[in-house]
Amino acid sequence: MAAAFSTVVSRFQMLYTSDHASVVSLNLFVALLLACIVIGHLLEENRWMNESITALVIGLCTGVVILLTTGMKSSHLLVFSEDLFFIYLLPPIIFNAGFQVKKKQFFRNFMTIMLFGAIGTLVSCSIISLGAIQFFKKIEISSFDIGDYLAIGAIFAATDSVCTLQVLNQDETPLLYSLVFGEGVVNDATSVVLFNAIQSFDLDNINPRIALQFISNFFYLFFASTMLGVLTGLLSAYVIKKLYFGRHSTDREVALMILMAYLSYMLAELFYLSGILTVFFCGIVMSHYTWHNVTESSRVTTKHAFATLSFVAETFIFLYVGMDALDIEKWRFVSDSPGTSVAVSSVLLALVLVGRAAFVFPLSFLSNLAKKNPTERISFRQQVIIWWAGLMRGAVSMALAYNKFTSSGHTHLRDNAVMITSTITIVLFSTVLFGLMTKPLIRLLLPHAKHTSMVFSDPNTPKSITFPLLGGGQDSEADLTIPDVGHPSSLRALWTTPAHTVHYYWRKFDNAFMRPVFGGRGFVPFVPGSPTERSTREWGG
Repeated sequence: MAAAFSTVVSRFQMLYTSDHASVVSLNLFVALLLACIVIGHLLEENRWMNESITALVIGLCTGVVILLTTGMKSSHLLVFSEDLFFIYLLPPIIFNAGFQVKKKQFFRNFMTIMLFGAIGTLVSCSIISLGAIQFFKKIEISSFDIGDYLAIGAIFAATDSVCTLQVLNQDETPLLYSLVFGEGVVNDATSVVLFNAIQSFDLDNINPRIALQFISNFFYLFFASTMLGVLTGLLSAYVIKKLYFGRHSTDREVALMILMAYLSYMLAELFYLSGILTVFFCGIVMSHYTWHNVTESSRVTTKHAFATLSFVAETFIFLYVGMDALDIEKWRFVSDSPGTSVAVSSVLLALVLVGRAAFVFPLSFLSNLAKKNPTERISFRQQVIIWWAGLMRGAVSMALAYNKFTSSGHTHLRDNAVMITSTITIVLFSTVLFGLMTKPLIRLLLPHAKHTSMVFSDPNTPKSITFPLLGGGQDSEADLTIPDVGHPSSLRALWTTPAHTVHYYWRKFDNAFMRPVFGGRGFVPFVPGSPTERSTREWGG
């Protein structure tokens, strides 16, 4: 009896110690996040640094300190988890991108964005996969099959354009903004969809039937994910418009918007779709309809809440990547052959450079052929910036690499460890080196731009922690008016002015059918005694 009691007590003490260690780790991590915010603010005007690089450097310095204090046993406070990344950190980042994007600029360049983000990602993935097949066997990496090589292509085709987006000015270079921003989101979604499709197929015995199934599954995931996001966004708009929660409590409105956004992502994961695409288009639909159906206080709250969650999640990711770069367990596997790890990293980095150039310049040429207006064409200098922006690799590549080559954050095979260390090396090298060179490069190629991080049309609007291409959660009145394009009715008009023509017909359909049902600007519900009516009385006398 005494022995059993002693065992229970010892287990309780171990559990308490473990819980206390977790609390200590979380406290330190929160303190580091606060340090990233303060130091990032102080370095905001710095010519070279940005918030992503700041978080990486702080993570690296913290990793060194932890290594020294633990006797070279560990370099991070938390064990990396793909679930933590894909379920908790990624959704607010992608949703905020869709929720606060300037929709007119995004959809005006939609075809070019899809060319870069979808077709370009496939081209880059193919080149990286083929190059890895050719070179890896020459540097003693021989345990991978065709599915592994295709997964490597998908991992390193995922870009991270945050550094460039923090430098470009949305008012000075709206075309460049929309292309870099839109391609970044579509690229991440395409890479994850492609990675999941590769994981779900046995590609060792590939034949035409399997290839056709693979392609059809890819397009099914793409379009089904988009439609799920649109439908979830419309449902949130309809519920809030009909029930008008704001008459009693704005807290319910805000909670409903946040939960519906998160529900769209989780539904996509439940049905094995792309949560990135789903939550992105849910954000676009909610900003177009739902956001206008809530009270003014809820609009301000949701705009800043989504932006803040996105900012904290991004900082968390880069901070962890910096710490995990020094994980002694992974580097121990490649310590016997450091040359192999360097060679793999060099080959992959070269393939990233080539794969990026292989589609940016040809697809830009094709895009320019279809544009009659010279101001809408992509200049060579802009093409160079688009190419450069996509060279950086970040959190998505890290998460996919961990998903493929580790088990619960741990690596037990040499070749897998080489891939993890190579991914870490490329993420650090590309983010820090290419990120540091971004501002000087843009100033060199676009000398007349102001290059401030964010510029709002209203000088009285406070600067918010938001993505580029962001407005105040909505488009301006000018964006929402139907352009006078002479009532295009022929195929020739659709060919020569496709953006204006589609926009014209979409606005007619939206105003006649969608907004009366789902709300939006000009269709905000009026309820006697509502906050809207009271504020009108107060200001109108």
